[in-house]
Amino acid sequence: MEMALHAQRSLLCCRTVAAGERIRLGLGSFTQSFPCCKMSTGVRSVHCMAASSDYSRKRPKKGFLPKTRGNDPKGFLPRPQVETTTQKKDRNDSSSVRTTPVILDEAEEQSPSIDGKIVEDILMEKELEAFDNDEDEIGFARKHLTADSNDEGLGKGKVSNNVGAINELKNFAIDEPNMEETLLRKEYLNTPEHERMLEDLAKENLSIGSKLFVYPQVVRPAQSIEVFLNRSLSSLVNENDVFIMGAFNGWRWKSFTERLQRTDLEGDWWSCRLYIPNEAYQMDFVFFNGDNVYENNDSKDFLLPVEGGMDALAFEDFMLEEKRKEHERLTAEQAEREKQEEEQRRKEAEKAAIGADKAQAKLEVEKKRESLHRVLQLAKISNDNVWCIEPSIFKGGDRVRLCYNRSFRPLSQTTEIWIHGGHNNWNEGLTIVGRLQKSDEKDGDWWCAEVFIPDRALVLDWVFADGPPQKANMYDNNNRLDFHAVVPKSISEELFWVEEEHKIFKKLQEERKLKEEAVLHKAQKTARMKAETRERTRKMFLLSQKHIVYTEPLIIQAGTEVTVFYNPSNTVLSGKSEVWFRCSFNRWTHRFGPLPPKKMLHSDVGSYLKVTVEVPLDAYMIDFVFSEKEDGGLFDNNHGVDYHFPVYGGVIKEPPMHVVHIAVEMAPIAKVGGLGDVVTSLSRAVQDLGHTVDIIMPKYDCMNLSNVKDFHHSRNFSWGGTEIKVWFGRVEGLSVYFLEPQNGMFWVGCIYGRNNDADRFGFFCHAALEYLLQTGSHPDILHCHDWSSAPVAWLFKEHYMHYGLNSARVVFTIHNLEFGAHFIGKAMAHADKATTVSILLLTPFFQCG
Repeated sequence: MEMALHAQRSLLCCRTVAAGERIRLGLGSFTQSFPCCKMSTGVRSVHCMAASSDYSRKRPKKGFLPKTRGNDPKGFLPRPQVETTTQKKDRNDSSSVRTTPVILDEAEEQSPSIDGKIVEDILMEKELEAFDNDEDEIGFARKHLTADSNDEGLGKGKVSNNVGAINELKNFAIDEPNMEETLLRKEYLNTPEHERMLEDLAKENLSIGSKLFVYPQVVRPAQSIEVFLNRSLSSLVNENDVFIMGAFNGWRWKSFTERLQRTDLEGDWWSCRLYIPNEAYQMDFVFFNGDNVYENNDSKDFLLPVEGGMDALAFEDFMLEEKRKEHERLTAEQAEREKQEEEQRRKEAEKAAIGADKAQAKLEVEKKRESLHRVLQLAKISNDNVWCIEPSIFKGGDRVRLCYNRSFRPLSQTTEIWIHGGHNNWNEGLTIVGRLQKSDEKDGDWWCAEVFIPDRALVLDWVFADGPPQKANMYDNNNRLDFHAVVPKSISEELFWVEEEHKIFKKLQEERKLKEEAVLHKAQKTARMKAETRERTRKMFLLSQKHIVYTEPLIIQAGTEVTVFYNPSNTVLSGKSEVWFRCSFNRWTHRFGPLPPKKMLHSDVGSYLKVTVEVPLDAYMIDFVFSEKEDGGLFDNNHGVDYHFPVYGGVIKEPPMHVVHIAVEMAPIAKVGGLGDVVTSLSRAVQDLGHTVDIIMPKYDCMNLSNVKDFHHSRNFSWGGTEIKVWFGRVEGLSVYFLEPQNGMFWVGCIYGRNNDADRFGFFCHAALEYLLQTGSHPDILHCHDWSSAPVAWLFKEHYMHYGLNSARVVFTIHNLEFGAHFIGKAMAHADKATTVSILLLTPFFQCG
């Protein structure tokens, strides 16, 4: 026996094993493989789950929740310290299995508390998992675990009596969540040992006035736990039903609601079982009666730390990755829905087009039938004195001899005679052309030609001429009635018209498809050109400050690294011995906050310095400034607006802005010069970026409303001593609000040219701001253009920003300096940002002072 215990101890101790190796835990001839710990010096004793009276004394750890009453409840651990992402990565890389070495106490070796049959079954399960379906080793395990007691050291009796190995299994169960979960989930539940252990915990927590406890005491991910509530110490003391409601990680992950059952433990203990997901680092919960009575830890809720899983930062990364996957899934689903919707629209359009083509074919057939019937009334088999066909009975596809007696006819003196013919009232154009030859077989001046009868011909149509088509000068066209002959053996007329309708339908379909292909090709070409233009514009923007700052890669992707290159020689930091990089994301609002300053290093690119930053998955913008010292000093913050580069492919998109253009021109509905073109094209470009764009302009009586879709009266408001009607419509996909003062200011038949233009447009600017105020609008950008809407800048700053429009910023764009220079100067003084359609426009302005 002593030799056996000594052999077990030698197998259970791994202090001499190299870090990172795997050892095999032996039980007789049955062994289990475990990874050895990397820190072989920190040996600690791990106690088994002994169901004895001193269970709580032997437990190495005790946890806690926020205090409810009395002392801290037993069965809880303090919230673990949050690890950094780097620390968690290092820990995960070191080992995926906990490998604390084990030393057994003799007292524990002599007190097995797990039945040998339980041990045997669990060992068998663990062995089968460890061998990973290796048939030889599985067979070996089965053989020795099921051998009868005659095989010394291998039978069931030996297993159940192998005290050291049993205790080692219990210790392993405590340290290994999977084994503990196996014990808790399967055979160990409802055993006398399990019940005695819970009774001890219940008594201890009851004695100190604790409301609740959990088992196991060390809660880990991917396991089930038992939660116990002392109803008599809670606000649910008089309630018949008790439920637990909660979630994980600050109520952000996998919510649950379970009913608690009354237990037989001493005290008013109620319990239920809950599963801890892999991603949990804490469990948040409350108890309630299923209605409106809650036990919520004095409104602070209960919090249970979870050990060995994710920390808060790792969970944030996990949630971002889940959001990215969800975004990809939703994007794919949206794309599939759009594809199906487009296919459905295509089918419906195809169906409608087919119906239209059929109706068109039927209409054309009816017209042709009517005209052909008129011709058939004129048709003959022959005219003995003028023409005849030999043989007289023929059908489509035959060759016949058509003869013409030119005596006393218009062609009696010509040297050549030609037939220009067709069929079915010239339906197919010229289908019969031939030169007649003089014939001596008949009396008179007869000329004959061999003619091929077209298929599906019901009637032949022809005239005689003195030359071939395009060269004839004289005709015999039967006094402008043409000549017509019935085809005696033609197909039935009903069948002909059925075939004719189908033929016309096919032709219409082919023409329609050619048009659709041309439209599609044009749309694809336009979309490709727009995409190429956007890409060029984006690259031009990103490179516009390359003499100061640029990035590699140029297009920054979320979830990747980016290197920022900075040339201080072209900035206020020129000549500084050090340059520090200060960065954040999403316009300085990212959850990480500003990152710690990083000292920039010299690069291989001229005088540029560089620094590398990891871009998080939830970034849509990278924001940064530069300073001369780690703690500040002189800053280069891009003249007060900081440096901002867009990030693509993130799980969060930049919130769209609401941009309102206030202008007096807009192409194509009210265009005098380039101002109208810029307002429309700029608005469309900004809207294409995902922002909300509205345009406010006067409603002129000379306005061309044919290009305004969905034009209708929206509302009225009063200001400036008059009623102002507001009209709404869409121009090239843009939302446009038209203001029409009832004082007649814009009923003058023109846009410009009145002596009071400054008063008219000043009134309009004031009315536009008043409209925004009265409708409760809160735009992010107010964009005014040229002198005509320049008053918006100072009216907003002097009046309206103090009365509900304070969230807006004013952008003013110069289009033409030839008019209203005073207004333009005043607007630039009040605007937050000023732009121009051409840098050349600013030269005379600055020269003027």
